[in-house]
Amino acid sequence: MTTPQHPPFPPHRPGRGPSAEEDDGRSTGPVPVVPHGTRDGRPEADHGHTAERAGQGTGGGHGHGHGHSHGPAAPVSRHLRKVIAAVLIPFAAAVVVGLAVLWPGGAPAHERTGVGFDRQTQEATVTKVVALSCQSANPSAGTPTGDTSTAEGSSAVQQAEGECKRATVRVDTGDDKGRTFDEIVQPDQSRQLREGQKVVVAYEPSAPKDLQYSVTDINRQFPLALLAGIFALAVVVVGRLRGLMALVSLAVSFLLLNFFILPAILQGSNPLVVAVIGSSAIMLIALYLCHGLSARTSVAVLGTLISLLLIGVLGSLFIGWAALTGNTDDNTGLIHGLYPSIDMSGLLLAGVIIGSLGVLDDVTVTQTSAVWELHEANPAMGWRGLYRAGIRIGRDHIASVVNTLVLAYAGAALPLLLLFSIAQSGVGTVANSELVAEEIVRTLVGSIGLVASVPVTTALAALVVSADRPARAPETAAGAGAPARGGRGRRRKR
Repeated sequence: MTTPQHPPFPPHRPGRGPSAEEDDGRSTGPVPVVPHGTRDGRPEADHGHTAERAGQGTGGGHGHGHGHSHGPAAPVSRHLRKVIAAVLIPFAAAVVVGLAVLWPGGAPAHERTGVGFDRQTQEATVTKVVALSCQSANPSAGTPTGDTSTAEGSSAVQQAEGECKRATVRVDTGDDKGRTFDEIVQPDQSRQLREGQKVVVAYEPSAPKDLQYSVTDINRQFPLALLAGIFALAVVVVGRLRGLMALVSLAVSFLLLNFFILPAILQGSNPLVVAVIGSSAIMLIALYLCHGLSARTSVAVLGTLISLLLIGVLGSLFIGWAALTGNTDDNTGLIHGLYPSIDMSGLLLAGVIIGSLGVLDDVTVTQTSAVWELHEANPAMGWRGLYRAGIRIGRDHIASVVNTLVLAYAGAALPLLLLFSIAQSGVGTVANSELVAEEIVRTLVGSIGLVASVPVTTALAALVVSADRPARAPETAAGAGAPARGGRGRRRKR
């Protein structure tokens, strides 16, 4: 009878992990070594622990290199970078050419009309406020005889019998610095002046000398600057370097808006073309500045670009179909009167595109990051699995973002909606008015673009990250039977 010979090592068990047979510790004793990247014989998600991904050599010992994806995305292969660059570099070059061709020399000059915002203004201070009867302040006004139950009649009574104020205002800037004038404040006036208050005054040189200046608004520069400082501090403290880059990109966005988009439209360039080029430049600068020059950011840029094109097509179609002129209030009427060559419906479409850009950036970056992190957690997952998992995240994002967008537009139009409610107009009548129809088209077109950006960006990110094939490390390419030292397993096939 032959006595069986026991092997010096335990037999290989298939459930021990993908590289249990490649154990560098076989010569140290009969205890099997569980390779790095497994837990109780089960493969773990690869978070960059392999020697190849960590960029470490194959020296002995049990060195451990962590590469968790809590920072920038892992670099992709050179081939994939070339494919992305082949798409984005021509697009970026076209944006630069468009900026150069359409760049204006500044807003065209015009003679001030003195209407609305189109008037000369100076800063001033209220130095004294004195109470007096409205009858003495308005001696030419007679006793009201109309119906006092109406708003006009009640206001007339208050102005005739109430107590008014005479405010002395000192001009603080301009050629007339130090000059003072009196302003009568009616009792029913919503803005009541007080001593020491900073105000904005309008100047009309063609008016009689005692009527050249009048108070138009309160000077709010200090509280607004303080609020902006608190906002910037909060962003930097919480976001650190990312927050600082976000503030820089915000400043660049305002510069492009003030020095390119608005003057180019006033110079007579097509508002849609200007908006597309300007928003594309803002998108490229903001995304790459805030999130770094990486394949992940490039996928977000592509998703944003496709969504913006969809918004432009839908906006152009429905603005023309609904016959929206874009000239619906005093401000747009003044713009059209000063610059008749401006296409107001095109200006409306440009506003839809620019207004949707900020929320689009948020959606596309979030979806791309979600797909990238899913791939880092499970590199074996194919693009279909990544898409299904990413779209589940996107559905939650869609619900919150669309609701946010609709409520933002409703909040901006709340006084208008209140007027329709007071007039007891029907829903159809309200929706059919051009003022409300503009907001409906703006909201729905932007929301369709946002909804479409989720599957588009998720599909792009899933295809890109699953198609990535980084080069194998030299020791892996040399031979499949080469042992991995230090208890590290082979790089997983993807």
